[in-house]
Amino acid sequence: MKHFIAILATLITALAFVACNDYETYGDKKEKERKAINKFIADSAFVVISESQFHAQGDVTDVNKKEFVYLDNSGVYMQIVSKGCGTPMQNGETADLLIRFMEMCLLDSTVLYNDTSPYDVDIMNVNRQGTTYSASFTQGLMLASYSNATVAAGLLIPLNYVNVGRPRAAEDRISKVRLIVPHSQGHQIATSYVYPYYYEISYERKIDL
Repeated sequence: MKHFIAILATLITALAFVACNDYETYGDKKEKERKAINKFIADSAFVVISESQFHAQGDVTDVNKKEFVYLDNSGVYMQIVSKGCGTPMQNGETADLLIRFMEMCLLDSTVLYNDTSPYDVDIMNVNRQGTTYSASFTQGLMLASYSNATVAAGLLIPLNYVNVGRPRAAEDRISKVRLIVPHSQGHQIATSYVYPYYYEISYERKIDL
C-alpha cells in the first residue's frame, strides 16, 4: 500500500510539473511576441530608425530603404508610404474616415483585409483632442469580425503624421502607412492573447472639407 501511495505521489508530482511547464506566463507571451516582431522585421529586411532620426528627416520614412520608425511611447513601428492629400485632422475636430486595410497576425499568419475592392470599406468616426485620438468603427469588416466598435490605439497613431483628404486631381494620393502593432496597442484579440499584428492601412475623409 505504501509502495502504491509512493508511486501515485510521484505521478501526481510529474503531472504537476508538466502542467507548470505547459503554462505560459504573461512574460512568456511577451517574449514570444518580441521574437515574432524581430523575426518579421529581419525576414522583411526592414530598417528600423529612431524617432529622433524620423523627426530630423521631416517626419517621413524612406520607403525605398524600407525604413520603419520605432515610436518609443507606444512600441509601434510605422512606415509612411504616402502622407496623402488634404490636411491633417484639426484639434477638436470629429470626422468620418474611410479605412482600407490588410491585417496579419505575426504569430499565426491569420489575414483579414478589405483592400481588394473599392466598395469594401470600413468607416470609423474619429475625434481629435490635442495629440490624442479616439475612434469607433461604424461599419465594415473590423466591426463585423471583432464585434467591438472601439478602434485599436495603434491604428490611430499615424493620424499625427498624415493628411486625411480626398483626391481631387490625378496626382493626389490618399494617406497610406504600414504598421507593426504590439498587443498593448491592438484590438481585444491582440490584447487578450498577446498577439502582434502587421497592417497596411489607408485613411481618407468620407466627406471632403
